[in-house]
Amino acid sequence: MSTSDLTRREFLTVLAVAGGGLALAGNARAQAAPLAETDPTAAALGYKTDATKVDAKKFPSFKAGQNCASCKLIQGADGEAQRPCSIFPGKTVAAAGWCAAFAPK
Repeated sequence: MSTSDLTRREFLTVLAVAGGGLALAGNARAQAAPLAETDPTAAALGYKTDATKVDAKKFPSFKAGQNCASCKLIQGADGEAQRPCSIFPGKTVAAAGWCAAFAPK
């Protein structure tokens, strides 16, 4: 069936379904759970929700002033307190946090 074969009602139905799918995709990010420091992957990478609490002796790559907001792996808009990170799919990280996967922007 080509687009010229669609009736107006069919077109509006397809448009509504597509729009609903986009809305659900947008809500998936908004509903992502914050990453817990006790998550096995987070714990292995030394994730802390507050970068000032990172054990610098245990993680010598940590430098004062580093945080998730200044990492190239974080996603989302600047200024958001919780943002998605490519290291932890389906979770959000604290912008003020830090983990050993830190890569400066």
